[in-house]
Amino acid sequence: MRSFAFIFARGGSKGLPGKNIRLLGGLPLLAHGIRLAQSIDCIERVFVSTDDAAIAAVAREYGAEVIGRPAELATDTASEWMAWRHAIDHVRCTLGLAFDTMLSLPATSPLRNREDVLGCLDALRDEVDAVITVTPSARSPYFNMVSEDADGFARVVLGDAKFQRRQDVPAVYDVTTVAYVTRPDFVLTHASLFEGRVKAVVVPKERAVDIDDDYDFKMAQALLDQ
Repeated sequence: MRSFAFIFARGGSKGLPGKNIRLLGGLPLLAHGIRLAQSIDCIERVFVSTDDAAIAAVAREYGAEVIGRPAELATDTASEWMAWRHAIDHVRCTLGLAFDTMLSLPATSPLRNREDVLGCLDALRDEVDAVITVTPSARSPYFNMVSEDADGFARVVLGDAKFQRRQDVPAVYDVTTVAYVTRPDFVLTHASLFEGRVKAVVVPKERAVDIDDDYDFKMAQALLDQ
């Protein structure tokens, strides 16, 4: 079984320009994911898919192989799923490499650790199509998440469930960007992860920070400095 790691890092971030190569704890953000993937014995190769020359240069500096992402797959509205497909096609068709497991490590979750990722890899069993990471949600759709109805009034999202106590409601989780694990054939034959049988690996909040803006970056730096 061959396992490859992929980091998808485009250059056009608006929330925090240049975030993928901004220094966090003395390393470019991108490098945290590269080094972690390199530390896992079963990961044979590490690829970075990007449209940006500066990101590509950092990726090569830290020992990753670069996949040039087409501009149409690197816009704000482009589907990352299609970038996944492009990367798989590049590895299989252009490089001529066959592989069995695809590990995606978004650059924006630098506080993950090896145990988080190994847990995801282990969870991809024969009966599982994809593995995601989640963290306990601070809000519940049964109690304190609301939407507006057609008249503009707030309604509890799942208020019709009639739970009286918070202790009785099912646990709910936020999806994180710590790691995704799947098989290349699943990506090529389906339109999204949730078309398949998905397992979730729970990650503590302090390792699940997803950097989108300057506040997130400062939070990650503060946690890293502890």
